[in-house]
This record gives sequence, structure tokens and C-alpha cells, in this order.
Amino acid sequence: MTNGKSWIQAFRPRTLFLAVSGVVLGSGLAMAKGAFDIPTFFLALILAVSIQILSNLANDLGDFIKGTDATGNRQGPARAVQSGNISTKEMRNAIIAFAVLSAVVGFVLVMNVAKFIEWIAVVVMLGVGALCILAALFYTIGKHAYGYKGWGDFFAFLFFGPVAVIGTYFLHTHSVDFPPVFPSIGLGFISAMILNVNNMRDIENDKQSGKITLAAKLGLENAKRYHSILTFGVFACFLNYGLTYTSAEWYRYGYVIVFLWQIKILIDIYHREGHALDPCLRLTSMSGFVLSVLFSICINL
Repeated sequence: MTNGKSWIQAFRPRTLFLAVSGVVLGSGLAMAKGAFDIPTFFLALILAVSIQILSNLANDLGDFIKGTDATGNRQGPARAVQSGNISTKEMRNAIIAFAVLSAVVGFVLVMNVAKFIEWIAVVVMLGVGALCILAALFYTIGKHAYGYKGWGDFFAFLFFGPVAVIGTYFLHTHSVDFPPVFPSIGLGFISAMILNVNNMRDIENDKQSGKITLAAKLGLENAKRYHSILTFGVFACFLNYGLTYTSAEWYRYGYVIVFLWQIKILIDIYHREGHALDPCLRLTSMSGFVLSVLFSICINL
């Protein structure tokens, strides 16, 4: 029987910061509007983490089936199925379990606020939840896996940015407003940055295995330039919200200290390649989480 350590590694805990960030940011923006519901926050948190784990497990199995990890050139941590720590049957069962868990939690989350919103909004939210689960599953699984066709960055941006943040904001406030748009785009950029670091790290392995990523298309140097654009895009998006919707007191901009950290990560990325990029993945994910927390605190002071 597979031990617990193997499963924890398969869950990839360091990626869960990103899942939590969208819920924290959306909730912080809702709180700034005077709306915050504790059950909604925790249900959204459980849903986000469940879908992220589902995505990680599906990615592990999908890459194994396609032989992506069989080249011997992968620079990241060992995969659970490829290493033999978890069997394909066990992984499929875990994927089914987390897909069901995500669907149930998502349904409960939407039903929790159903009495406050129109029925069409209920249908839309359930549909968005279903799309999130499908996106988690088919990043690398199936003949038309979008992660193998260069669409990974776009969907990471979309589902971990605007969908997560604006969706959480709506569940708290029961309204669609413009204020969360730019912060959600900023977090989406961070999501794309995390995937880009991952793909820059494994760029040679992906090329050899036929996995088409944006980094592989751009080449390493251009992928780093793309990363710079995303990084400064993050700064612009979060500052746009501050300058538009908050007062000018300096303490409301305390979150900009994270920008310095992200610039340091960017500098490190320019001086690294291959396995040496791996720590930058975890740090980028953590920086997104810290930024979401500090930003939420600052705009509510």
C-alpha cells in the first residue's frame, strides 16, 4: 500500500499557495466593499485546494501516460507514478475522489449563496465550477490536452486569476463589480509566471518529449523576457487598484514590499537555467500568496 509521504509529495504542497491566494484576494476585495461571509471563505478555500490537488494528480498521471517524464531529463522533483511510488490505478482512483470532492464542495458553496442571487447566476457559477474541474483534469490528460499545445499559460492565468478572484468576490458580495478586475489580472499574471518557471526549468525535457509549452516555443531567453513583462504587469495591476479605489495614506501601499522580492526572484531567474530554476517556482508561488495577504490587509486598513 502506498505510504502517506508519497501522496503528500504527489499533492505538491508548494503549489497550494497559489490556490489559496485567489480565495484570499477575492475575499479581501469583498471585505473592502463591506461584504465577507465566513462559511463562503472556508468552502471556497477547500474547493480551491481540492481542485489544485486534482490538477496536480491529473498532471502526474497525464505526463506519465504520454511519456514526458521518461526521457531522464526532467529537472523537477520526481513524479509519483513515474517513480513507481503510486500505481496508475491508485492515481486514477485518487483523481476520481478529488473530482467528486471538488464537485460536491462546489455545489455546496454555490447553494450556500443561492438564496441571495438570481437563478441564472446559480447556473453560471455551477457551470464555472464544472469548467474549473475539467480544466484541472485535461491539462495533460487526453489526446487534446491543452498543456501540450501551448495553452497552459493562458488557462493558468484565467482560472487562477480572474475566475478564482472574481468568483470568490461574487460569492461574498453577490454582485459583479469592476474593482476586483485588475487585482485578479495581477494574480493571473503570477499564475502564468509560476507555470513559466516550471516550463523554463523543463524546457529541454519538454522539447525532447514533444510537449509544446509557451517557453519551448519562445526559447529560454525570450521566455525570461516574457517573465519580465508578467512581473511588471503584476505591479501595474495591483497599483492600479490602489490608486483608483483607496486613499493616499502610505500604509495602504505596504504590499509593494513584495514587489522588491519579486524583482529579486526575476534577477535570479535571469542568472539560472535547468534545475537551478526549481527554487524560483516555490518562491514565486509564495510571493503571490504573501502579496494577496498583504494587499488584502492594506486595502482594509
